[in-house]
Amino acid sequence: MKKWLLFICLATTVWACQPPAEETELLTVTVPEGELPDNVEQLRAMLTNAKIGQQKLDGIIKRLEDKIGERDTSEIRKTSVTAVKVDKGDFKSYSEIQAVVQADKSTMASSETGGRLLQMTWEEGQYIKKGDLVAKLDLEAVDKQIAEIEKRLELAVTVYERQKRLWDQNIGSEMQYLQAKNNMESLEKSLETVKFQTTKANVYSPASGVIDMVMVKQGEMAGPGAPILMIMNTGTVKVVAGVPEKYLKNVKRGNRVTVKFPSLEEERKARVTLIGRSVNAANRTFDVEVELSNPGGILKPNLTALMLIGDEPQKDVVLIAEELIRQDIGGQDYVFVVDKSDKGEVSKKVYVTTGDSFEGKVVVEEGLKGGELIIEQGGRGLSENQPVSVTISQLEEEKNNG
Repeated sequence: MKKWLLFICLATTVWACQPPAEETELLTVTVPEGELPDNVEQLRAMLTNAKIGQQKLDGIIKRLEDKIGERDTSEIRKTSVTAVKVDKGDFKSYSEIQAVVQADKSTMASSETGGRLLQMTWEEGQYIKKGDLVAKLDLEAVDKQIAEIEKRLELAVTVYERQKRLWDQNIGSEMQYLQAKNNMESLEKSLETVKFQTTKANVYSPASGVIDMVMVKQGEMAGPGAPILMIMNTGTVKVVAGVPEKYLKNVKRGNRVTVKFPSLEEERKARVTLIGRSVNAANRTFDVEVELSNPGGILKPNLTALMLIGDEPQKDVVLIAEELIRQDIGGQDYVFVVDKSDKGEVSKKVYVTTGDSFEGKVVVEEGLKGGELIIEQGGRGLSENQPVSVTISQLEEEKNNG
């Protein structure tokens, strides 16, 4: 059987701390390309030769791996991160309480006497000034009553005059004279009272404001004292919130609160002007009112609002930004902090238990004690004990310099 020699050449270059020196070893293994020989001695010789070559190859691989490991240790690739110091301080949060805008003053324009409206042209939404004519009433019934009293008064005056002449002549009884006089004077007073009602034919606005509701329209009957128009003064409004009773000790008259108007994307600061004197038994809340100026009438009555009421502050607690907290696949919260190791600064995963949060700040109840450097930027994709190159956050530097 014809044999060919198969030459396998392995060449390696190894670097040491001194200038690189090249080492090359040539390993030759003779193997027939076809069937193996039947001679046992030849087979054993070939096997011994192959094992010696394998040992040399393993040694070269080990030296290469060691040298690569040495170079990786001296040139560790570090992840650049930004860190901020964990602070301790007082935490104050606020609860958003549903509130509503109400007109500070609402006034009714009403007639002191009853009658049909001869004139009433006002409509809802119009602005009316104090003293403007609201309506004119038809007082035909009053006019008829005046005519009736006047007729009775003519007779009463005649009777009185005759009784007086008789009395002056000592004729007749004194009682008749006094009755005639009293009847005449009583009708005079009645006439005066009824005539005064005619001055109430015109109804005038008692205040300036916007007409919120029209109760009686032209041609309809208005009763004595019944409202014709509801007038709202929206130059100043009040925001009223039903606050849960647990906030009783936190809310005082004169306290500054924030009022938000979600539909207007606006918020205002104001002081509490009134606190309810009783707690609603049905929902266990008490009223809190805040007065606001309303130039241009942008705050409409019944507009939804939110009133921010301060909770009881927590003293000397660990506070971090809520965005720094991550979750593992098990749903546990953790953060990455900077730790020291023989490789230098590395990332360390710390599991935390969080408490209350407000406006991006959260209280850490367990896991952090304060003073740690927490990784703020560059932390995405970090793993445990990963070497990092740390830069202090600009906000942290400004805070320290301040």
